[in-house]
Amino acid sequence: MERKTFIKTLIGGAAMASLQPFYNWTKELTEQEEKLPALFIGHGSPMNGIEDNEFSRTWAKFGKEIPKPKAVLVISAHWLTNGTHITAMENPKTIHDFGGFPQALFDVEYPAKGSPELAKATSELITSTNVGLDHDWGLDHGTWTVVRHMYPNADIPVLQLSIDYNKPPQYHYDLAKQLASLRKKGVLIIGSGNMVHNLRMVAWDKLQEPEYGFDWAIEMNTIFKEKIGNNDFKSLIEYEKLNAAAKLAIPTPDHYYPLLYSIALQDSKDEVSFFNDKPVGGSLTMTSVKIG
Repeated sequence: MERKTFIKTLIGGAAMASLQPFYNWTKELTEQEEKLPALFIGHGSPMNGIEDNEFSRTWAKFGKEIPKPKAVLVISAHWLTNGTHITAMENPKTIHDFGGFPQALFDVEYPAKGSPELAKATSELITSTNVGLDHDWGLDHGTWTVVRHMYPNADIPVLQLSIDYNKPPQYHYDLAKQLASLRKKGVLIIGSGNMVHNLRMVAWDKLQEPEYGFDWAIEMNTIFKEKIGNNDFKSLIEYEKLNAAAKLAIPTPDHYYPLLYSIALQDSKDEVSFFNDKPVGGSLTMTSVKIG
């Protein structure tokens, strides 16, 4: 074999090998007529993972109403990294990334499988950056506290995509748009954070007071909903320019970025609705979004 022919064959074989997981996943998940919705879920306190309350009951209700997905991909506010990574292990561990809560919360294990094939396929979809295949992380509480209510049997593969905390909002929105085709492949994509999230200003003595919210928190929650409803994604990406209240609502963007991942998946035919639309403790909102 001539050297040129050999090199072409070698390169072609390597390319096919790297794409094989994507082809396998594509073959297994044929394109559906109706794509799955995308969700942004305000996850709030880790205690929502074990409590039977209005928020967790709504998550459980969605798990029954949405067509059963082939896999769940979560962008959680609690996996912040240098670079972008996706969990690629067969059996992701349950991460108890919190402190000061009852032992019952630490005892929870959510034994959902992972999917190395879907991880590889998803990494191939994202062309704006190299996506690392992670074998160390697992499922943090931004994921399992919600998903265990939706799918209590843990019979659906669950993966997480990390948030590159060194990148600006536009980066996250643009990256998320590259995931849109997964909605037609039976993958439920969830952004998990909180629209308004200022822990330093929580009124701890008002946590049990229903729908207690500071004026600025309610104002920003209303503005965010209006922008989402009007498809004004530019304003949501450039949230720091909105007003002074935005800086109180989002003192750090970790819990806000998952919203950008969710709204990036919206197309012109998607209906948008809100649920769990309530403030908690003055400076948090549980407001969540269903797209499609």
